[in-house]
This record gives sequence, C-alpha cells and structure tokens, in this order.
Amino acid sequence: MQFWPMVGGLAKGLGTTTSIFCLTLLFSLPLGLLVALGRMSKFGALRQAMRLYISVMRGTPLMLQLFFFYFGPYYIFNLNLGKLGFWGLDYRFVAVVLGFSLNYAAYFAEIYRAGIESIPVGQREAGKILGFSRAQTFFRIVLPQVVKRILPPVTNEVITLVKDTSLAFALSVMEMFTIAKMEAAAHTTMVPFMVAGLFYYVFNFAVAAAMEWFEKRLDYYA
Repeated sequence: MQFWPMVGGLAKGLGTTTSIFCLTLLFSLPLGLLVALGRMSKFGALRQAMRLYISVMRGTPLMLQLFFFYFGPYYIFNLNLGKLGFWGLDYRFVAVVLGFSLNYAAYFAEIYRAGIESIPVGQREAGKILGFSRAQTFFRIVLPQVVKRILPPVTNEVITLVKDTSLAFALSVMEMFTIAKMEAAAHTTMVPFMVAGLFYYVFNFAVAAAMEWFEKRLDYYA
C-alpha cells in the first residue's frame, strides 16, 4: 500500500465529510429554531405536530432515517430519482444531507426550547415597556442571551455531527470513512482507519476551538 496516495484519497473524502457537516449545520440550525418555536406555539395542532416530529427524529436510528430518505421515494411513490439534474448532485448525497439536517434539527429544537424557556419573563416585559414588538423583543433581547446559554450543548451536538458523518457510508457516499473502509479492505491493513481517526480528531479539535472562541466572544451576555 502506498501511504501518500492513500492519505490523498482520505483527504478527498474529508472534503465530502466537510460538505455534509457544513450543509447539515446550514439547514438544521435555523430549522431547529423554527421547530422550537412551533413546539412552544399556542396553536395546539402545530405544537403536537412538532412534538411528534421531534419524537420520531430522536426516537429512531439516524441510519434508518437515511435509508428512508434514499429508498422511500422509490418504494412509496415509485420515483427513481437517480441523479438529480439540479447542479448534477447525486441523490445519495442529497438524501444524506436531508436525513442529517432533519435529524439534527430535532435535537437543536429541544436545545433552543430549553434556552428560550430559561429566560425570565421579565425580559419580555421589559421589551414591551420599551416599545418593542414581540419579534423585536425576541431577536434583540431574548435570542442573544439564548445563544450564549445554549452554546455548550450545541457544541456537543456539533462534535457528535462530525463523527456521525461516517454513517453516510451506509448509502455508499464517498466520504472519509467510506474511503478508509475501502482502502483497509483492499490492502488488509488498519492504517487507513488510523489516519481517518486522526483526521476526525483534528476536525473535532478545530470545531471545539472555534466554538470556544465564539463562546468567549459572547461573555458580555453573562
């Protein structure tokens, strides 16, 4: 086995892993906030729908959800999506990002909800006295404090997401773990797994450092 070509292949897979990671955060963080607001809504039907969504997403394995989003359109609607014409994306990759985003949005929603409910009611009353609308009070007074309070649990979820990207191998998406598995099987060696593990560790270390820096930037909300 040639070491550097193998490292180059894993580095290419790391690019796909990073894409899954970034796209999942891009979609799941705002979606999680919307789900949290729906979960706290005064409308009973919406509130119960969001509770059911969160329950299903958190109560079933992520790998099973990936299979559902990939195979579901064919078995349920007889749609063979194959390769999407939109930017030439392989539907395997689309299904992975969709599954990860919807799954993590459920976890982020509960983190958001806990953070929002931890803010004293007096904060909202103060905003009303100052003449702010409900939306202005939420985005200018409540949300900045919520972000500060939820950063530690969000950081834990983000670190977990880095490792969970390896589940994309279930749909044969060529991310880092899939490539490491192929290299290990082809050359009967554990070296690709060890290198991949090092890449995951460095990735997580960088993510943790970035989140810690961001948390320190918000210290004035303490």
